Amino acid sequence: MKQHKSILCAFYYSMTFLFCAYRHWAIDLYKLLSKRYKNMVLLNDPKKLTLNHVKKINPKFIFFPDWSWIVPQTIIENYKCVCFHESDLPKFRGGSPIQNQIIRRIKKTKTSAFFMNNKIDSGNILLKKHLSLEGTMDEIFQRMIKNDYEMTVNIIKGNYKMRKQKGHATYYKRRKPKESELNLNKSKEYTYNFIRMLSDPYPNAFIKIGKHKILFKAAKLENNRLYVEGEIE
Repeated sequence: MKQHKSILCAFYYSMTFLFCAYRHWAIDLYKLLSKRYKNMVLLNDPKKLTLNHVKKINPKFIFFPDWSWIVPQTIIENYKCVCFHESDLPKFRGGSPIQNQIIRRIKKTKTSAFFMNNKIDSGNILLKKHLSLEGTMDEIFQRMIKNDYEMTVNIIKGNYKMRKQKGHATYYKRRKPKESELNLNKSKEYTYNFIRMLSDPYPNAFIKIGKHKILFKAAKLENNRLYVEGEIE
């Protein structure tokens, strides 16, 4: 039995994996995974995501925990491409899932890992894990790292049950920077959620005063008082 486990471990660790990401939290996730899997290759330049380049790496899986560009269909058709999406799919398919849920006062969702196909966020589900959307974006990122790490390890081990997405699908567009302008006539709760969901690395919430723009970096709602941090551009 011990010998069998040793062979399996050697098999897993001999595989090559491609990890496509560029934001700081996803790079932190890559660093954690690369300690466990020495053949985990990072790709953070969308220009290099070509079939010819991927062929040279020959990965068992391609993981997309954080990617904002279209993945060539030839890669999806020839490799096992796993996307991590921060919603309970098929709900909130499309761009900016975290922001589109927080602004609708959703506090609990799931991270969904699925095989990519030729449609937006519609591939077969591999795994799901609960995800709280409360707190700062940095706190949410830490939860995402934990979820994605555990799911990646289980997917590599084959510990998943592939299944079709079930339920009513909803779609939302990726937010644009101009949509970060804050409406000061909204409630304190709305304003708090709006500012925290758009903290770095996202286009910050802002207001315009004359020639100046005030960017809001953080917010805290305590005892019905709203505290904010910002800077003037």
